[in-house]
Amino acid sequence: MKSTATANANIALVKYWGKRDERLILPQNGSISMTCDGLQTVTTVEFSGAHHKDTVLINDEELQKDERDILGHIERIRKLAGINEKAKVVSQSNFPIAAGLASSASGFAALTLAATAAAGLRLNERELTILSRQGSGSSCRSICNGFVEWYKGSRSDGSDSYAETIADKDYWKEFRMIATIVSESKKKVGSRAGMKQTVETCPYYKDWLATVDRDLEIIRIGIKKKDFSSVGITAEMNCLKMHALMMTTVPPILYWIPATLEVMYAVQSMREEGLECYFTIDGGPQVKVMCMEKDLNEINKRLMELEGVKKTIICKPGDGTQLIEKHLF
Repeated sequence: MKSTATANANIALVKYWGKRDERLILPQNGSISMTCDGLQTVTTVEFSGAHHKDTVLINDEELQKDERDILGHIERIRKLAGINEKAKVVSQSNFPIAAGLASSASGFAALTLAATAAAGLRLNERELTILSRQGSGSSCRSICNGFVEWYKGSRSDGSDSYAETIADKDYWKEFRMIATIVSESKKKVGSRAGMKQTVETCPYYKDWLATVDRDLEIIRIGIKKKDFSSVGITAEMNCLKMHALMMTTVPPILYWIPATLEVMYAVQSMREEGLECYFTIDGGPQVKVMCMEKDLNEINKRLMELEGVKKTIICKPGDGTQLIEKHLF
């Protein structure tokens, strides 16, 4: 009863911010993302009578943050499979966790597939996205490869809120996402808590909901037409709208640090010089820069020269969650 899965993080082009159901993690709006080859989590899960309690080791540290969410997800899978054995979970990511790089997305996606396989369940992709969503909303997008849409759905049981690939990883091979690491510190306000605050207190949240469907339509069509300008302009504006919500939440949520702004200004300057690129930022200080493969080396070189950038990770459209043979223990 041991299985190992690998999952890539995903970066949203149209953001998910706010839930209509906290328990089932049903979003207020749909979202579209790119599954990123280069931001990877590997997780091994074993259910055994030899384990006296559930244990979780993440990047060689005993679990502390989000312990309730992960242990709750393991129990959810255990009930679904009709087993009682306790679980041992060991997980490794090749990028900083809880720092605005979608580590919970890749983490819960890998956990969902590894745990269901170890428990003897054989779920299809849609079923896996629905299950993974209940652990971490954005993780449902990491189950799928390439460019992915997560539908908000309308049913109260969440059965129509799932994710699926809208363009596979080989459809737009020239698309690149450069993740700039400006801080490896864990963020002070988690996305889950931040979303709840925003929905409850932000005076502009209704305006977000009134415009996000249009963003989804533009990005969806832009991906299918491989219209980089349309996708980049809309993704950048959608990101800024989301952070405007955070900044006008009570109390305000400010994820940006000086280096975040340094990268944003650098992207704008490169664009003015004819190097087409756009930025997007999730719940954290890291800036992800979208560009085409032909401009990648020059843009990455300039980003690496910025004082606030510690390193960059270059991502292309990547695989969805997969089972692998090599276990972590």
